[in-house]
Amino acid sequence: MRTLREIAVEILSDWTVINNAGARDALECMKKMGAVTERFGADPNGYSDVGAFLGNSIGWRGPVARRIKKELRQMSGHPRP
Repeated sequence: MRTLREIAVEILSDWTVINNAGARDALECMKKMGAVTERFGADPNGYSDVGAFLGNSIGWRGPVARRIKKELRQMSGHPRP
């Protein structure tokens, strides 16, 4: 399983203009994390950051977006929006 840091790097290479502040903020947190279960800042784990990214990344589309969003949903147990 890949780390959130690795996934964030791939997202940034594919989604070059992130126009949603919520997605951008969540992605910045994900860039600093390893596992979704890892404690980050005041949050007990990364589930909220992954959920925030998934909820705010509706403008990111295409095959890479679909594959990575599926991977993040599986990691976090987040239902498909």
